[in-house]
Amino acid sequence: MKRTVVLNVVGLTRSLIGEYTPHLRSLLSGGVNIKAITPAVTCTVQSTYLTGKLPSQHGIVANGWYFRDLGEVWFWRQSNQLVQSEKIWHVAKQRDSSFTCANNFWWYNMVTDVDWSVTPRPIYCADGRKLPDCYSSPPELREKFNRQFGQFPLFKFWGPGTSIVSSEWIAKAAMAIEEMFQPTLNLVYLPHLDYVLQRVGPKGDIQRDLSEIDKLCGKLIEFFREKKCRVIVLSEYGITPVKRAIHPNLILRRAGFIGLKLDLGREYLDPGQCRAFSVSDHQIAHIYIKNRADIPEVKRLFEKEPGVGQVLDDEGKKAHGLDHLRSGELVLISESDSWFTYYFWKDDEKAPDYARTVNIHAKPGYDPCELFIDPAIPFPKGKIAWTLFKKVLGFRYSLEVTPLDAAMVKGSHGRVTDHADEGPIFMASEPTLLGGSSINATDVFDLLLDHVFCD
Repeated sequence: MKRTVVLNVVGLTRSLIGEYTPHLRSLLSGGVNIKAITPAVTCTVQSTYLTGKLPSQHGIVANGWYFRDLGEVWFWRQSNQLVQSEKIWHVAKQRDSSFTCANNFWWYNMVTDVDWSVTPRPIYCADGRKLPDCYSSPPELREKFNRQFGQFPLFKFWGPGTSIVSSEWIAKAAMAIEEMFQPTLNLVYLPHLDYVLQRVGPKGDIQRDLSEIDKLCGKLIEFFREKKCRVIVLSEYGITPVKRAIHPNLILRRAGFIGLKLDLGREYLDPGQCRAFSVSDHQIAHIYIKNRADIPEVKRLFEKEPGVGQVLDDEGKKAHGLDHLRSGELVLISESDSWFTYYFWKDDEKAPDYARTVNIHAKPGYDPCELFIDPAIPFPKGKIAWTLFKKVLGFRYSLEVTPLDAAMVKGSHGRVTDHADEGPIFMASEPTLLGGSSINATDVFDLLLDHVFCD
């Protein structure tokens, strides 16, 4: 076996590699484009790479979905048991029982049977506090890494404070695992570009960020090559510029399909009472419809909506590999310059209490506005400092800094990009194992195994 490391540089595309990325550019000549799947979002793509299957088989139809048996929408669950197909480490161990795998922050990294895992996991206290931390298996890795590298920088990993710091922490953990255990396959997640590109778009001021992630990748490439590892650099999707936010739940509300619950003067989506509602995830939206007789009407509603590129029914879902029970009765795909919000309220004063906070588990959809601080707040640093001071004193607090202006988002993903060079890429230190100018996303699975098992 050939020990292999996989650097998942989220959002990296051929079109972004150039002057500011000399280390990544050194691998470009042996790189191939990846034909993205639908939806091109984190949890779905990673599950396809690690199983070789489409969502119709592995079941990860988005970053979150409507759990019909619970009557609730859940995003960013962490149990690997949700992935319904055999994973790469299972297949590899069948080939060679000495194979080992480390997973550094790729998703669905709890309740997993990889040999070593580290993943983000805040501590949720009974008094309402959310403390930055991570989870590991075995547990002593978490204690060692937090002591050695400092507490995992959760608020640099997601939210308005995101920076290269979180990717640097993950890189340190990956190198430490290599030093301690020498895994056969080491999966490393580097998210920095993803968040920058959603904030400002791929045409924005990103030179510094490209240089930062390139410098980090260069360090990792050199480190793992010195350890005699094969090196793969890949990405999950490309991010394209957007200028239009579409609000499927508001469209459904105006048509009389949405059910709401009013609590303390605020509105909350009540999925069980909805005739139809949207679970929006970047440029994809699953539309869950209680009565199949309503499907034609809902389909017509969105087919005429500006910014909606496709409305997938049963046949359309099957054609895209999305025909799974977890999928909505309809699936919307936006046009390239558009994306979908989860918003369902008409009046911002009645927005749910989580709307203005960073709260990825409470919201019934993905919210990229969590990457911003509301510009309407006159002294945001003072507000944050005062809120954190209350936290130190032990008071309950709510850090309400997230804007409700979806127009602030300049980049999105989820649909297959119109141009291959703006989509995901696969590069390797062993380019002879690659063939052609492009591969399917499902082919990544076999290519990873080839790097481990082929001379």
